[in-house]
Amino acid sequence: MPLISDNSALQTFCDRLTGVDYVTVDTEFLREKTYWPQLCLVQIASDDDAAVIDALAPGIDLQPVFDILSDPKILKVFHAARQDMEIFYHMMGYLPAPIFDTQIAAMVCGFGDSVGYEQLVAKLVKAQVDKSSRFTDWSLRPLSDKQIDYALSDVTHLRVAYKKLAKSLETNGRTTWTEQEMAILNRPETYDGNPDNAFRRIKARAKTTRFLAILRELSAWREREAQRRDVPRNRVLRDEALVEIAHHTPSSVNDLSRTRGLGAKTAEGRYGQELLEAVSRGNAVPKDQCPEIREKPDMPRGIGPITDMLKVLLKLKCASSDVAPKLITSSADIELIAAFGENADVAALKGWRREMFGEDALKIRSGEFGLAVRGNKLVLAELKVD
Repeated sequence: MPLISDNSALQTFCDRLTGVDYVTVDTEFLREKTYWPQLCLVQIASDDDAAVIDALAPGIDLQPVFDILSDPKILKVFHAARQDMEIFYHMMGYLPAPIFDTQIAAMVCGFGDSVGYEQLVAKLVKAQVDKSSRFTDWSLRPLSDKQIDYALSDVTHLRVAYKKLAKSLETNGRTTWTEQEMAILNRPETYDGNPDNAFRRIKARAKTTRFLAILRELSAWREREAQRRDVPRNRVLRDEALVEIAHHTPSSVNDLSRTRGLGAKTAEGRYGQELLEAVSRGNAVPKDQCPEIREKPDMPRGIGPITDMLKVLLKLKCASSDVAPKLITSSADIELIAAFGENADVAALKGWRREMFGEDALKIRSGEFGLAVRGNKLVLAELKVD
């Protein structure tokens, strides 16, 4: 079985990868009880080689793997790369590059929105992935032969899928269509998780910018504490408690202890003191430096039917081009185009997305074009205005 659990075998395997054009990469990890993903396995394959690397083996040094991932001459192929990239960024301090994400590529090759690995393998490789080990605890040892086979299949099937998708992109002239999405995956800020921005993930109805300033300080404190302890955010304090504290702005331990789900013991301890300090910092933020309340722009009356027509246009365009709608635009951005036309600051009005969808969307909005039924097909038709 191609399981590597010692440094000598790992170095030998990685040496064999030197000079290859590409490798397929996947990971198995756990995150239920930690803030940072706990890496359990790394799977890597080239055209002629494949292995499962035990990242939890005693004394294992993954530096040879990191050297492969950072080699600019070797393309790293992932499926749904974001979580894998986050793991390596946290461990390496830099991102694997260059990369190719088969899920993104599949979105412009007719496989729909966010196609799963099993579905992609079934269609492109004509193989079935054994799903029985999907929810296994990858931190338990020893690993069974069945688990190792399952992990290995995640990169061996990916070789065929990658080659077929890359050929399809080249044939269709759509290689550049995926570049913007790939670039996002290669930006450190995608994974940095700035604690000062953590408050934006919390669902709360903000009535004042002062509330947001306090919530920002509270959530930043929780984020740093969760990172320090390496536990999930809600293990430190739940969202609901942060929102309640930000609303009531307690100034004493007694006030803080009344927070639902907090309790007097927590309020009287270190957490309580640090929470009160966070509230104080939020209250001290100058008014002009408080976070802005993000409100949906006022929409003109009567744009609903226009929005609906543009959604039909999107469906028509994506069906005729075999491109996933999610890659082109969102419902919220379509509504902005319907309301503000050329002035809408959305991706669908830029680059290849504008060429494929945005330009015709603007023509429909301006009355130059409409949708018509020809035979049993819906088509875009120029309107003649007397």
